Amino acid sequence: MKRYDLAACTAALAITLVAGSAARADQVIPDDLIVQGSICAGLDCVNNENFGFATIRLKENNTRIDFVDTSTTAGFTTNDWRIQANDSASGGAEALSFRSMGDASAGSEGGTPILTLTNGAPSNSIFVDSTGRVGFRTATPVLDLHVATSNTPAMRLEQSNAGGFTAQTWDIAGNEANFFIRDVTTGSKLPFRIRPNAPTSSIDIAATGNVGLGTGSPADVLHIRRTTGPVAIRLDSGSQPNPIRLNFNTNTNEFRITYDGLGINQLRLTSAGNLIIPGSITTSGSCSVGCDRVFEPDFEIPSIEEQKEFMFSRKYLPAVGSTPEGEPMDLTRKVEGILHELEKAHIYISQLKSTQDQLTAEIDRLRKPQ
Repeated sequence: MKRYDLAACTAALAITLVAGSAARADQVIPDDLIVQGSICAGLDCVNNENFGFATIRLKENNTRIDFVDTSTTAGFTTNDWRIQANDSASGGAEALSFRSMGDASAGSEGGTPILTLTNGAPSNSIFVDSTGRVGFRTATPVLDLHVATSNTPAMRLEQSNAGGFTAQTWDIAGNEANFFIRDVTTGSKLPFRIRPNAPTSSIDIAATGNVGLGTGSPADVLHIRRTTGPVAIRLDSGSQPNPIRLNFNTNTNEFRITYDGLGINQLRLTSAGNLIIPGSITTSGSCSVGCDRVFEPDFEIPSIEEQKEFMFSRKYLPAVGSTPEGEPMDLTRKVEGILHELEKAHIYISQLKSTQDQLTAEIDRLRKPQ
């Protein structure tokens, strides 16, 4: 049997323990560290790790990269940041997130997730090309923001009630049927829609606030233009069988008002200023020139001589007023005045008839033999 020197064995054991302890201790390298290979960090890294093409690998059940700003001088930024892969809690999100950690202590969880990429997101969920254009679900964005999907690409504008205002949600979307704005909050109504192949400037608002329908240069508050037929406005209550149409007929150069389905024009206004209607005109104004009051006992009617003197000296009837040739006139007032003068004339006729009857009776009396 071999005999071992006790001192030598003790020294060897001490060296082994010290060396093993040093291998597991934190290492501070006060110089550049260059690794010509791959790096694996984490509790689950193993010897002969298969890196594939990876240069740096984090491998354990909770992988994080912290950016801890140690600035203490006033005016310099101090916020800490973290890149986090997956949540640490059971049932948490499988996602890569960029978090603002504030001045959180090292190793703490939480922070504010600024950007989160969830597992299962489709290819090119967010894509920025070399010109700065951003694509959602497309690697070939054509404009500054390009949203692509197989069914109704859309954007939601949602106001919560957290700021004290009433919650309201709008959707802006488009598909093969229409481009639309949807009021999600009040029953998903579609107050605004544009159909495919609508002509240019179907709705056009000028810098003046003028609105053009069919024109890019509206000359009035509302300017409607159409070159392929009559220009029309339809008034439809939804409950009546014959909607009203206001239209300009380019064939006859007339403005018309019609009831659809009745086959007649209720009103036609020609370019010469002629107004044609198949019915009658009823005014709702009040009669202010005496009108039927001439038949009231207390109404003072001028005598025939007074009427004669007035109309021949003034050259118009009192209630009708002056009517200069070629000048515009108030048709309603003129008609009322004519009616009043006509009633006065019939009263004069009645008075003259009474006088005639008296004279006839007197003549007959004188003709009788005495």
